[in-house]
Amino acid sequence: MKFSPKSEAILHWTHLGIVQNMLDYDFLCGREPSVRAVFSSQKTGKKYKIFFWDKEIFIPTIHSRDEVDQFPNVDTLINLASFRSCTAVNKSAIESGKFEHVFTIAEWVAERETRELITLAKESKTDFFWPAIVGAMLSGVFRIGHTWWSLDNILASWLCQPGSVGIVTKSWGMMNELCRIVSKNSDGVHSAFQVGWDRFPMMSFLPLLEYLEEHEEIKIIVLLGEVGNRIEIEIADMIAAGKITKPVVAWCIWTSAEKLKTEVQFWHAWAKANSDEEKASYKNAYLKNVWAHVPESFDDFWKLIAQVSFELWLKKEDGVSEEIKSRCEVLKRRRKTNFSSSISDERWDELLYNGIKISDFVSQGSLMKVIGHLWLKKELPDYACKFLETIFILLADHGPAVSWATNTIVTARAGKDVVSSLISWLATIGPRFWGAVTWAGKWLLDATQRGLSPQELVNEMKAKGVYIQWIWHKVKSIYNPDKRCELMKELAENFPTRNYLDFALQVEELTTQKKPNLILNVDGHIAAMMLDALTDMWYTYEEMNSLIKADFLNALFVMARSVWFIGHYLDQQRLNEGLYRTPWNDILYLEE
Repeated sequence: MKFSPKSEAILHWTHLGIVQNMLDYDFLCGREPSVRAVFSSQKTGKKYKIFFWDKEIFIPTIHSRDEVDQFPNVDTLINLASFRSCTAVNKSAIESGKFEHVFTIAEWVAERETRELITLAKESKTDFFWPAIVGAMLSGVFRIGHTWWSLDNILASWLCQPGSVGIVTKSWGMMNELCRIVSKNSDGVHSAFQVGWDRFPMMSFLPLLEYLEEHEEIKIIVLLGEVGNRIEIEIADMIAAGKITKPVVAWCIWTSAEKLKTEVQFWHAWAKANSDEEKASYKNAYLKNVWAHVPESFDDFWKLIAQVSFELWLKKEDGVSEEIKSRCEVLKRRRKTNFSSSISDERWDELLYNGIKISDFVSQGSLMKVIGHLWLKKELPDYACKFLETIFILLADHGPAVSWATNTIVTARAGKDVVSSLISWLATIGPRFWGAVTWAGKWLLDATQRGLSPQELVNEMKAKGVYIQWIWHKVKSIYNPDKRCELMKELAENFPTRNYLDFALQVEELTTQKKPNLILNVDGHIAAMMLDALTDMWYTYEEMNSLIKADFLNALFVMARSVWFIGHYLDQQRLNEGLYRTPWNDILYLEE
């Protein structure tokens, strides 16, 4: 085990209460946040807003083992999966080799699964604490899971300040009580571990006592055993053999079982004496015989801890430090925000776009740079800025005849304002009249990710009966090219890479063999070239797919064509035409 002040954790499944408790403890101890990410295959890309200090930070969601590599100090996995799936998570942790410690919270894990994992873990370098674990604590260093629950408990036991006593127990409830006892009768807790109470725990007392023995800062070991099995006998033998040299204050609970007339199975698995050696009183006597410090009853446990601490001159501090008290006040004053923004900040003397002053954008004289920072949070290269500018020019108008423009004109002639007229064209958006650029990006990205050839993509879409929206034009053809597409091809000559555009043009070569008007239209060019630009800016497949799902490609259309429809609105205001009425000869009246 190699815990340190730089130890960091990833949680498997979302439990923001545990995340918040761990981060609050980090702040009180004056260390950096220990939770770096939440693992969830169901919420890819989601970020969770959580407090650190009195500020809110974002904890990202990851969905693959490879993403752990971006957090080099992560050495701990806190497995919050249910007893049904936690075994699969732990197997994956072994296979990855990325974690030194794994804590599994679930109870009632099948014994067959536990034994299987024990076999797998023997060749692993990972230390497993499971099942039925609530966590662990290294005072002032690292809080793992829900250990000690509330901050009030932590402050009452001074667990933000490292002491000299190491604690080992099976029960998480008794671990909390032991920390309270130790804090009142010594200089405080150094480390506290719970091994879990299921029948086949993967972590036993023995390696934990070896860990506590190795640490020079630890002067006393406190052990709380129980009735059942022989593990405390083995510990006593280690003391007798000189493998444990530090004072051990120990007690095995449930001595009351021997007073009962019938055999009793206590709550913990194995908490039942099947022989004299497994009785709590026998183990207490055995430990005392090898010079461990064993009280007459649990009521006197605290007295022995206080006595040994006094003999070692472990000075008891007077409560928590003033610095920690002041940090607690900070936690009480914090307030949760209702909204988040990562693209602009108006709180300063000058407005910031993605952390950059607006005066810097004015000096550059490029609206496209602004779009790059506000839409993508990136500094766009010059060729990408020219590409966006060209898109907006080419899409700025497409005539008054299409339904979008007609809606805007009719609304304007009804005397409505510019906002209402603009909304009217947005209301026309639907599956029959929109989305070609997004679908082009979706299919091109997916096809290249799966390694399809252009012919395989065409065949697949034909088999599915999916119309290739980005391959078609009503008027233009290979004999009558669309000037807008020609201009975009010329612009593509300046792109560092054009893999997606070349792929789309190869699809066009296949489709135009069937009909000359099945050409790569403007939508297809925009989608393909935008994917090439994003690839050159080091966007991953997941990031590009996320942008497509967010309708980023269609957002380019919305911005450009809003210029178009605002122009038609203003044109109608100048012309001052009356309310539009559809003529009778444009309507077919059906008779029953």
